[in-house]
Amino acid sequence: MDTNVAVVANGKTQQAGIGCILATIEKLEDIRAKMTMLVDDQGLIVEEYRRHLSPSGQPGAGDAFFKWLWDNQANPRHCRRIIITPTNDKRGFAEFPESSELDKFHNDDRKFVAVALASEQEPPILNASDTDWWRFRHVLEQHGIIVQFLCPELMK
Repeated sequence: MDTNVAVVANGKTQQAGIGCILATIEKLEDIRAKMTMLVDDQGLIVEEYRRHLSPSGQPGAGDAFFKWLWDNQANPRHCRRIIITPTNDKRGFAEFPESSELDKFHNDDRKFVAVALASEQEPPILNASDTDWWRFRHVLEQHGIIVQFLCPELMK
């Protein structure tokens, strides 16, 4: 799950309307109730969330989700740590696809792709407001990455 999903759930994304905010809140509640959250063994995803969300769980729904994740990151019923391998090359991670078509894909989002591929579960990557995922969706699909767009109206 890209960080923007929880940020939008907090109502902190100007371009996101109420329908988008509600879609992200619903998805975060769905994750907590029915799914297993995938994060990397390096702690990069959790650290990115921490930079943008409050670990106190206040004041927004995204913050509440982050507190839940923080409290449950060692609980295998709710969270699974996926081993990824950082590299010094432009890919950033050994698990990230070798494709010149992805050279301009945002470096900070590569960890989500690496985790999804390394998990071998074919999980969708959730996105709310980041148009980079939209621009690269076809190339990512060719490499087995499915992006679920919670707010497709923001991708135009």
